[in-house]
Amino acid sequence: QVQLVESGGGLVQSGGSLRLSCVASGFTFSTYAMSWYLQAPGKERELVAGITSVGNMTSYADSVKGRFTVSRDNNKNTVLLQMNSLKPDDTAVYYCNALRITMATMTRNEYWGRGTQVTVSS
Repeated sequence: QVQLVESGGGLVQSGGSLRLSCVASGFTFSTYAMSWYLQAPGKERELVAGITSVGNMTSYADSVKGRFTVSRDNNKNTVLLQMNSLKPDDTAVYYCNALRITMATMTRNEYWGRGTQVTVSS
């Protein structure tokens, strides 16, 4: 049974920090690229940060560059999102995503967590 379980969300003041965690189970975590998405009320889900399966490359949305850091521990099946200098505009539900595309078989495997709420007060 595949599971992605996010935690670490909450209420924080503007300028504060939070660290989100996503623990995976039920699939071979080390073969999946991992990403964090956010979805603000009334808006579409958008990509925030991603990290390759072995953790050698990361990428960030322009809105969070320099403030957020994504990392992973393949021994613990965990991906983290360290969020610093938080702003009210960062308020959203944050989702963990796992994605693997296997070219040899042209298959796409993708999983989502249920999300964790982050609220930044001004």
